[in-house]
Amino acid sequence: MTPQNQAPARARPGRLRKSTLDKDLGKIGRVEDATRLVTLPLVAPGLALLFLVLAGSLAVFHIGAQSNATFIIAAAVIGGYMALTVGANDVANNVSPAVGARALTMTGALILAAIFESAGALLAGGDVVETISEELIRASDVPDRYTFVWIMMSGLLSAALWVHLATLVGAPISTTHSIVGGVAGAALAAVGSGPINWAVLGSIAASWVVSPLLGGFIAALLLALIKLTIIYRPDKIAAARRWVPLLIALMAGSFTAYLMVKGLERVWTPGWLEVAGVSVPVFLLVYAVVKPVIRRQSEGMENRNQSLRRLFRLPLIFSAALLSFAHGANDVANAVGPLAAILRSVDPEVANSGTAPVWVMMIGAFGISVGILLFGPRLVRLVGDQITKMNPMRGYCVALSTALTVLVASGFGLPVSSTHIAIGSIFGVGFFREYWVAVSRRRRRLVHIHRMRISQSPHQLTFSDQQELRRRKLVRRSHFTTILAAWVITVPLAAGLAALLYTLIDFVR
Repeated sequence: MTPQNQAPARARPGRLRKSTLDKDLGKIGRVEDATRLVTLPLVAPGLALLFLVLAGSLAVFHIGAQSNATFIIAAAVIGGYMALTVGANDVANNVSPAVGARALTMTGALILAAIFESAGALLAGGDVVETISEELIRASDVPDRYTFVWIMMSGLLSAALWVHLATLVGAPISTTHSIVGGVAGAALAAVGSGPINWAVLGSIAASWVVSPLLGGFIAALLLALIKLTIIYRPDKIAAARRWVPLLIALMAGSFTAYLMVKGLERVWTPGWLEVAGVSVPVFLLVYAVVKPVIRRQSEGMENRNQSLRRLFRLPLIFSAALLSFAHGANDVANAVGPLAAILRSVDPEVANSGTAPVWVMMIGAFGISVGILLFGPRLVRLVGDQITKMNPMRGYCVALSTALTVLVASGFGLPVSSTHIAIGSIFGVGFFREYWVAVSRRRRRLVHIHRMRISQSPHQLTFSDQQELRRRKLVRRSHFTTILAAWVITVPLAAGLAALLYTLIDFVR
C-alpha cells in the first residue's frame, strides 16, 4: 500500500475524534442552558427567602433571649413577607405610568422606586404603632395579650397571602384594605364583633367606590384639557409654550401639598392654611423657572405630538419619585404596623416609648424595596402598558390625578386608597380616549387631514373608516373585570382567610 493511500486512513480517525469532541461540548452546552432555565426562576424566591431569614435574624439580634422571643421572631418574618408583597404589588402604581410612557426604563423605574420607597419609610414613616390595625381593634378590648398577638399575626399573614395571590394573577389591589380585612376577620373569630370599629370598615367600603371614580374623573378632565389646549391646536409648539409651564407648576404645587398631607402625616400634621402657604409659592416659583426652560427646549421642535411628549418626560419621572416616597412613608405601616402592635403588647420598652424600633422600620423599608426589585416588573408592565396605551401626557394625567384626588378626598375627610386612585386614573384615561375617538369631530378631521398628507389624495374618510374609529376599544376589558373583582373580594377574602388561620392556631395551641 502506498503512502498516498495510507494518508486518508490516518486522517479519518482525527476527523472522527474532532466531531465527537464537538458533539460532547454541544451536549454540555445544552445541559448548561437547561440548568440555567430551570434555576433562573428560583433566584427571586431564593433571595426573598434569604431576606426573610435576615428579618428573623435581625429580630433575634435585637430582642435577645426574651420569654416572648418566639412570637416576635415569627411576627418579624411574617412582617417581612408582607413587606415583600407590598413591594411586588402596590408599588407598581407609582412608577407604571412612567414606564408605560417610556420616560423610564424598567430597570431605572425599579431602582428609583426602591430608593424613594425606602427613604419615605425610614425618614417619614414616623409612628407606625398607631396604624389602621390599632384603629380597628385595640389591645385593651381583647381578653389577654396573647390572643391579641395571634389576632395580629393571623391578620398579617392572611393579608400577605392574599396580596401574593393577587400579584400572581395580575391584580393590583389595596394592601391597606387587605390588612384591614385580615385583622377584622381574625378579631371576629377570636372575640366576636363587639370590639371591632365598624365605622372604619364602613369608610373602607365607601372608598372602594369613591377612590377609583374620583381618580378616573380627574384624570379624564386633565387629559381633555391637554387635548383641547395643546394636542389639537394648529400650532402645537406655541400652545405648549403657554400651557406646559402651567401644567408642570400645577404638578409641583400639587405634589408639595400631597407630600405635606400624605407623605409626612405620620411625623407632622399641617393645617390647610400651612399647606396652601407652602404649595402656592412652590407653584409660582416653578412656573417662573420652567417657562423659559420650556421655551428653549421647544425651539426647533416639529409641530407634532412626538415633540410634545419630550416636554412631559422629566415631570413624569419626578412624579414617580415623589409618589414612591409618599407611598413608602404611609404604606410601610401595612407591613410593620401589626408587628409594632405585637411588640407593644409583649415588650414593655416598646409600649413605654410608643414608637416602633428602628429595626422594625428597616424590615418594612428594605422588604418593600426587595419586593420591588425581585417581583415588581410583572405588575409594572401590566399597569403601565397592558391596561391602556400610555404616553408622557397620559402618564402625567394619571400621576397628577393621584395627588389631586388624595387632596380633594382629604379635604372632605374621606379615607381613600392610593392604589384604587392610580388604577382608576389609568382606566379614566383609557375610557376617555375611547369616548374621544368615538365622538370628537375635531379628531376625525385631523385624521382625515393626516391621511390626505400621507396619500397625497383628497379622499374622504369612508363610512367604514368612521365606524372603525367609533368601535375601537382602548381599554382591555379582561384586566378591568379582573381588577374590579379583586377589589370587591379583598376585604371579605382576607377576613375569611384570617379567621381560618386564627381558628387553626387556636385549635393547635
